[in-house]
Amino acid sequence: MKGAFLFGGGDGEGKKARTHALDVDSTMLSIESMDEISYKSNRNVCYACHYHVVWCPKYRRKVLVSPIEERLKQIIREVCQEHQAEIEELEVIPDHVHLLVSVDPQFGIHRLMKLVKGRSSRLLRQEFPVLKRKLPTLWTNSYFVSTTRGAPFSVIKAYIEQQKHV
Repeated sequence: MKGAFLFGGGDGEGKKARTHALDVDSTMLSIESMDEISYKSNRNVCYACHYHVVWCPKYRRKVLVSPIEERLKQIIREVCQEHQAEIEELEVIPDHVHLLVSVDPQFGIHRLMKLVKGRSSRLLRQEFPVLKRKLPTLWTNSYFVSTTRGAPFSVIKAYIEQQKHV
């Protein structure tokens, strides 16, 4: 099925209904509303799942410096691209990483983080032997994740960018 449609929805209290544009393609569905929320869809779920994720190296060691920082960003981008996760913002600080990402809820943020941390740990420790000497493993077992809860992306992006200078 391919085409463009308009649909609206009211709140049942007589308030003006919002009109949304619906673009349908055989592989991906994208909905743009007047509120600038971008929805994505796979074959059976329409979603807008944006997560702010933070994780640290073991013992919060300050090892994520150039050239490790650049390689880590490249690995994160590759993993996200392979799994159709859209990076909104990415900042690597010497002792932690901030990632603002949109992920299909059926794939799950937990699976994406397992892949990102696993691949980056393996490749970075192979390519930079200093990491093997300094740490028994690159990452802690844990990470922080929070939905953006409808907060404006500009506010979240500004917060993540400011973390580099704190």
